[in-house]
Amino acid sequence: MSNTGHPPTTVARLDADEASARRISDFLTESYDAEEVACAACAGPNGRWAVEVHFGESLDEARLRDLVALAGGDADALTIEKIEPRDWVKASLEGLKPVHAGRFIVHGSHDREAVSDNQIGIEIDAALAFGTGHHGTTRGCLLMLDAIARQARPRRILDLGTGTAVLAIGAAKRWRTPVLATDIDEFSVRTARENARANRVGALVETVQAAGFNAPEITARAPFDLVFANILLSPLQRLAAPMARTLAPNAHVILSGLMLSHANAAISAYRSQGLVLQRAIRLDGWVTLLMTAPGR
Repeated sequence: MSNTGHPPTTVARLDADEASARRISDFLTESYDAEEVACAACAGPNGRWAVEVHFGESLDEARLRDLVALAGGDADALTIEKIEPRDWVKASLEGLKPVHAGRFIVHGSHDREAVSDNQIGIEIDAALAFGTGHHGTTRGCLLMLDAIARQARPRRILDLGTGTAVLAIGAAKRWRTPVLATDIDEFSVRTARENARANRVGALVETVQAAGFNAPEITARAPFDLVFANILLSPLQRLAAPMARTLAPNAHVILSGLMLSHANAAISAYRSQGLVLQRAIRLDGWVTLLMTAPGR
């Protein structure tokens, strides 16, 4: 994937505790047009949280600082920088070595030769370690996928919140079966489509912009034998009931984007829908859960 042609992005960042980060992120999300500004509360490897705000167009810094203050944040501690897409991609690739997860190896285009004949290569040139396999949640999901592949062959697969489409591409390559990949973010959908084509599974991976399970493409493909949901605790909890209604008997569900302290809350939400925990993988302070739907 190449970011050539994309405009510079202005990124504002504010370190905070988890509760404050979530509160400020929610407030900013409600205050800006979702097509122009993307807000997120992110957990760092040191346990601290941060609010990140990405502006595709010009930034009114005074307004942003006023909004942060209204949300109870320290506006003076806000940092702002402009990121040039081409330089960002180049920098992101420096030091990113191929990542192994079972039979899968996630690599950049500069490391194609690292893939051996008995491995499944997933080529991703991304701007962040999230979505390249270097993050514990992505690796955990790939390890779960690899484990499932030893005992099952799902035919209807959904990658919810696909991001760079690593998981959708991995599933399509492993089973040579169609995968529906959705994301709420339009740019992520375009990125996922580009990555699927670059990995020669563009005909198998259908990418759709959608929030939750209301998209007609999801309804048409259900019930699913396998669902990936590598997002965050709050949306995972909110989506438990609608997800359960789209599952085939004995379907596998891989949940991630969860800090270790969030595992029990996520398990509880899905147990209430009849799903059973089969396995948990803990990596770098994150946990990936494998749950199965009841048979009928």
